[in-house]
Amino acid sequence: MATQDRDEKRGSEEMADEMFVEKIDQRPTVSTYTEDAAMTRRILLKLDLRILPVLALLFLCSFLDRTNVGNAKPYGLEKTLGMTDRQYDTGLAVYYATYIASEIPSNLILKKVSPKIWLPALTVMWGLVTMCLGFVRNYPGFVVVRAVLGITEGGLLPGIVLYLSSMYTRGEMALRLGLFYTAASLSGAFGGLLARGLTSIGDVGGQAKWTWIFIIEGLITMLVGTISYFLLPNNVDTASFLREDERIFARARLHLDVPSRLAQDGNPSQHESFQWSEVMRGLFNISTWLSASAYFGILAGLYSFGLFLPTIIVELGYTANEAQLWSVIPYAVASVITVVISILSDRLKLRGVIMLFVLIPAIIGYAVIANISASHPKVKYGMTFLMATGMYASVPCVLVWNSNNCAGHYKRATTTALQLAIANSGGFVATFIYPAKDKPNFHKGHTVVLGLLVSAWFLVLLNVLYCAKVNKDKENGKYDEFIGCGDDRDPDFKMVL
Repeated sequence: MATQDRDEKRGSEEMADEMFVEKIDQRPTVSTYTEDAAMTRRILLKLDLRILPVLALLFLCSFLDRTNVGNAKPYGLEKTLGMTDRQYDTGLAVYYATYIASEIPSNLILKKVSPKIWLPALTVMWGLVTMCLGFVRNYPGFVVVRAVLGITEGGLLPGIVLYLSSMYTRGEMALRLGLFYTAASLSGAFGGLLARGLTSIGDVGGQAKWTWIFIIEGLITMLVGTISYFLLPNNVDTASFLREDERIFARARLHLDVPSRLAQDGNPSQHESFQWSEVMRGLFNISTWLSASAYFGILAGLYSFGLFLPTIIVELGYTANEAQLWSVIPYAVASVITVVISILSDRLKLRGVIMLFVLIPAIIGYAVIANISASHPKVKYGMTFLMATGMYASVPCVLVWNSNNCAGHYKRATTTALQLAIANSGGFVATFIYPAKDKPNFHKGHTVVLGLLVSAWFLVLLNVLYCAKVNKDKENGKYDEFIGCGDDRDPDFKMVL
């Protein structure tokens, strides 16, 4: 009896979906278009207000807990633990290794466990691990805890990208990723201010002042993760803040966003069962490797910027406390520019083309700061604005670009995680190119990042040309064998440039 009820309910939902699909697809009158547009705005507003703030908090905590070692370093982290500069860098490298290794498995698990459980669970776990960093007493302990931190944090960003792709259409993703990704740049500003406040606790209870950065920030992260469980829906079908008609309409919008699915029987779950062939399609996707390699160069710059900016500012003549304050402004400016670029990217429905322009300021910034002497601290500080805005503003475009050009859950899950696994390898570069002996100019580090950003620019250009070629081949009938296949190979599925 229960099975019959479920079948009847499923049948009624599919009929309702078909009615909405037909209505949206035909759009027979201006009034119908107006009603649909009003419904779309209402749904997007509810999703934006209920989901994005939660994801932004999760990502802020992730970026904060990832880079807070950079805030703790000026307050005696290395001295207390008896670490050399090289050992500090090795500890960071171990973190990136475990972080990268966990990304693809985590994304494949996400659908099975469900986003509502998996994303908050990861957050609570890495919050607990972050707290443990405040209680380490030697270098081996630091390395072990950082390794576990990488395992717990690695699945968040690919999970968020995959999760958002099931809530928004392709043309709405860049702005949403841009909005929550500004949490990363804001965390740089917030992290500096918070670090200064927490270290004012001082040496209490046998704890060095820098340990309070990890202990308090870890507690905050655990609290945020716990609360997020009660706020995040698994998908639009389980979003309690949407009315029944809004849930049906939202589901229909996502259905229509992938034209190739219309050749199927109307069941958007037809191709959602796990298949290794879909994983392999993702692993050998040319566009993903091009965008991921470009993202590698960008993240190498971003991670070095976030980890070493306070140290760089100190070497320009500021105290540790002043460095935390002066690091706020470049991050704040980058946040605003990131949102503006994301809006422009969605409006124009362009990703790589936008990046070709956005990366230029970052390239200029590193070119100047790599070749200017330490006697020009104000010019160096000014270049950090170009560096931050150019790199941060390009990230939403490259993140959403890969997701936009993949259809099929497990291929998208694989390519999203693969892109981030490759890109996050930039963390290895970041940890070793700014040794203390290169102070105060850091010529080698800045030059390496400059070279990577120039390479990223050309890789983005290659990917734009590749996607354009795929679209042209589809128009010329070279993909006709995939008509009705229900994924991104279908001729109706156009690649976003």
